[in-house]
Amino acid sequence: MDYRQWERATEWPLAGSALTFLAIYTWTVLSQPTGMGARVAEYAILGIWTLFGIDYLVRLALAEQRTRWFFLHLHELAIVALPVLRPLRLLRLLTLISLLQRSIGGALRGRVVTYAVAGTSMLVFVASLAMFDAERAAPAGSIKTFPDALWWAATTITTVGYGDFSPSTATGRFIAVGLMVAGIALLGVVTATLASWLVQKVAEQDDANQAATQQQVAELTFQIAALRTELALRPE
Repeated sequence: MDYRQWERATEWPLAGSALTFLAIYTWTVLSQPTGMGARVAEYAILGIWTLFGIDYLVRLALAEQRTRWFFLHLHELAIVALPVLRPLRLLRLLTLISLLQRSIGGALRGRVVTYAVAGTSMLVFVASLAMFDAERAAPAGSIKTFPDALWWAATTITTVGYGDFSPSTATGRFIAVGLMVAGIALLGVVTATLASWLVQKVAEQDDANQAATQQQVAELTFQIAALRTELALRPE
């Protein structure tokens, strides 16, 4: 099995695993389970993390230029390696974004817009969960409920930033920086997509105008030729 075959074979199973992780993470953050429920959730998260670790190692082994692939996929190494440290386990959520980027591949512009909207919605939800998890127990924190975290994420990713809620912990600020960067990237994607669409429409209109002009010229040329023929055939 080569690299492309492995990616195609594992794309949907890994996407399902990432969504399962998101569901488990959401449940643990919002309900704060204890006892057996907490242990089962932790074991499930560890199992999903192991799957992504295996996928990373297999793709590294199948890559034609391993050194180049390694440096181009350092973010995936961080996703796999850093969440071993409990404060950084939220990085596992980035696997969803990686899978969306992998699946979008050479998609058309319309699918890029769909990806941007879906990815933004997921980022807002995930950042809200992570921020709520990091800030709710902070004595100086202002984000104490999940709706507060949702509001903070929405104002941050859109670069509005009212300032009524802000993180006070190091983990919360780390999440905020990531969301700020994502918001800027989102604006870039939307702007570039809109500009590309406008350029395409103008080009299509120009092509249509040129085609109409060429047809009119051809018809006029034909009429002139027919008139010349008619004049030549008339007796003097």
